[in-house]
Amino acid sequence: MASGVAAREVAPARAGVDRLTVGVEEEFLLVDPHTGAAVPAVELVMAQVPAELRGQVEREFQTSQIEIGSPPGLELSSIRHSLSVLRAALADAAERAGVRLLAVGTGPVAGPVPPVVDKPRFDRMIERFRLLVPGPGNNGMHVHVGVPDPDTGVRVLNHVRPWLPVLHAVTANSPFAGGVDTGYASWRSVEWERWPSVAPTPFLESHEHYGRLIRQLIASGVMLDEGMLYWYARLSAKYPTVEIRIGDVCPSVDDAVLVAALVRALVATAMHDVAAGRPPVNTDHHLLVAAHWRAAHDGLEGAGVDLATGELRPAWELLDRLVDRVRPALVAHGDLTEVTDLLGGLRRHGSGAARQRSVFTRTGRLEDVVADVARQTRG
Repeated sequence: MASGVAAREVAPARAGVDRLTVGVEEEFLLVDPHTGAAVPAVELVMAQVPAELRGQVEREFQTSQIEIGSPPGLELSSIRHSLSVLRAALADAAERAGVRLLAVGTGPVAGPVPPVVDKPRFDRMIERFRLLVPGPGNNGMHVHVGVPDPDTGVRVLNHVRPWLPVLHAVTANSPFAGGVDTGYASWRSVEWERWPSVAPTPFLESHEHYGRLIRQLIASGVMLDEGMLYWYARLSAKYPTVEIRIGDVCPSVDDAVLVAALVRALVATAMHDVAAGRPPVNTDHHLLVAAHWRAAHDGLEGAGVDLATGELRPAWELLDRLVDRVRPALVAHGDLTEVTDLLGGLRRHGSGAARQRSVFTRTGRLEDVVADVARQTRG
């Protein structure tokens, strides 16, 4: 929510016609190592972060959250390295502070709601929106991909919007909340939608239309500023990037790298379509809302909405279609082999939500779920 890391570290620039830079930011939950309940420990953990990495670590909205941002890169190997180093360093810092780092969409274990970080902007948000902070922290993953100019960026947003429910399902990683199975694969998505500016990105006529909507939304009171534009995809306010921000934080570095590669390939495919003069599909807004709800409910292990027909299809079938659609861009970026391998691992192990439920099915203990998520987080 704070987007502080993205502003300094993650926002990439476009590197050329055929290859695009990509950067990732991830938000994590800080929990008690014994109970698994969220704890307001961000200041303790920040004090333990190595000095050389502090520019890539930031406070988030609640005192139980912390955020990292990878520098932008062309190679997936550099993104993997950055995320691996940052996650390991942050997990170590958390342990030195007496807490545990979790890559999870929201807190699985019941406990008091930690306070909001003491910042004037956050104070204004609480003053206006009051009880819209329902739990211990909503932790997402945001992927930034470089685009050449805002007009192209807006066109890209139109082209990618029908595919975002698929990525929503891939990243589902919060089935438990308050000590119970919520029945959703991504409960974070349900909590997050309480904020009035959270929504699928509308179909946009132009960059001017984009800016006009922002001004109108601020005037309406549902946003304090452009930073509260919580559409599932948006333009960066400071850098030439498209930011895809639909997913739960991924449980492992492998999962995060896979999503980053798919997002970059999707943006590159959209840019190719824009250059070729192909029109985007103007998917009905309410059907798009339904597709995102289904993705949050079922995740990757259930059904998804085929936006071409409105019918339900296996979520994996829709993901396979997405991969086929962006395959040329994966090849152009040199990512196809790694993505193929990572998809194979995802098929074997299941989504983050499925992995959590598998542990709980075996042991019946949320403490074991928390321990397994912590293990995946560190890598």
